[in-house]
Amino acid sequence: MGSDEIKSTLDTEKSTVPGGSCTTSKSCWMIQVVLRLFLLAATLTSIVVMVTSKQSKTIPGFPIPRHAKFTHSPAFIYFVVALSVACFYSILSTLATVSAFKKPSSCSAILLLNLAIMDAVMVGIVASATGASGGVAYIGLKGNKNVQWREICNLYDTFCHHVGGAIAVSLVASIILLLLSIISILSLYKRIR
Repeated sequence: MGSDEIKSTLDTEKSTVPGGSCTTSKSCWMIQVVLRLFLLAATLTSIVVMVTSKQSKTIPGFPIPRHAKFTHSPAFIYFVVALSVACFYSILSTLATVSAFKKPSSCSAILLLNLAIMDAVMVGIVASATGASGGVAYIGLKGNKNVQWREICNLYDTFCHHVGGAIAVSLVASIILLLLSIISILSLYKRIR
């Protein structure tokens, strides 16, 4: 096989790489910057909504007001911590992506590999926090008659609405992280091909 045949084979393989036109060019970096800014907004919003979710009620039969706060549930505490980590990561990765956007030719495969790995890790962290909080929120909404846990959302409706909103926004953050992970892996794949 001659060098011209190898070169044409490599050109053909590069042109048939799946996944659209987003390579390590400026357009791909711009998409990543926008998605990372949306991730920052989603995680920060979810944290603020969860942290501000508190409500006090006087329950009949108890003269002392009872409070509902996110700190009363380990799953909600994990949620806030996990989304805080994801928020901090989104700031760092946005800065790295902006620097790569300014000089795409100087972007190394190591940066793409680190972004792909960390995006995948963050998907796992945010999705697990969303699932854990969603499970606790569902029990608060519906209760569990088998173990005689009563629902609390009929008493603490504002608290439950805040928690539900925070979980919904964190689900959006999980989807954004999944998209970022796919884009990072495709960019890395196209870069090393």
